Amino acid sequence: MNDEIRKLNSLPDWEDVRDELLAEDPEAKKEYEKIKLERKIAERIIEFRKKKRISQRKLASLINTKQPSIARFESGELTPSLSFLKRIADVLDLDIDVVFKEKEKVG
Repeated sequence: MNDEIRKLNSLPDWEDVRDELLAEDPEAKKEYEKIKLERKIAERIIEFRKKKRISQRKLASLINTKQPSIARFESGELTPSLSFLKRIADVLDLDIDVVFKEKEKVG
């Protein structure tokens, strides 16, 4: 068991693997950047869902959908509607705050 734990601890972090892959493939990086907002939203929902110890299945039940819909949303396969996000926010006792800002200029 200790060997298994050592092996797991020696694995690289997902962020390191992702950064390496994106550095090697400019086209992949471009596509990855296109879904930046969706990823950010999903990451925050996952964070709050786990903090409240609510499973995907339980969240799905609470918002009257099915667990695969939550999994697809959290994995980035599903772009959520505003009503979907509102239902999740209500269940997790969250406010949705939207900020629009000018894009950063490169160069």
